[in-house]
Amino acid sequence: QVHLVESGGGLAQAGGSLRLSCAASGRTFSSYSMGWFRQAPGKERDFVAGINWNGGSTYYADSVKGRFTISRDNAKNTVYLQMNSLKPEDTAVYYCAATNLNTVTAVRYPYWGQGTQVTVSS
Repeated sequence: QVHLVESGGGLAQAGGSLRLSCAASGRTFSSYSMGWFRQAPGKERDFVAGINWNGGSTYYADSVKGRFTISRDNAKNTVYLQMNSLKPEDTAVYYCAATNLNTVTAVRYPYWGQGTQVTVSS
């Protein structure tokens, strides 16, 4: 079991940056792969980025590749999403999630945070 809490969302201008954090409770954080997903109004929840248990493998949606960077600090039980060159289409609620698999499929992530709103103005 792991409890996840996101922070760092807010309002940014197009071309700007934001850094999201996801703090996890529990001593087994380092055993989980972590993912970031996002959901815009009226749309499905989409995969954004993922990272394996030790940070040695990362993967991204094509729409954010080269602009977003996922990282983790297992000593702090935290995963991050650095978002640069933001675009209005990045506006969504961003969720972090944990799984024992390396997957981009939302249904295979059993643990989710409550989400944090990111709004990018043009």
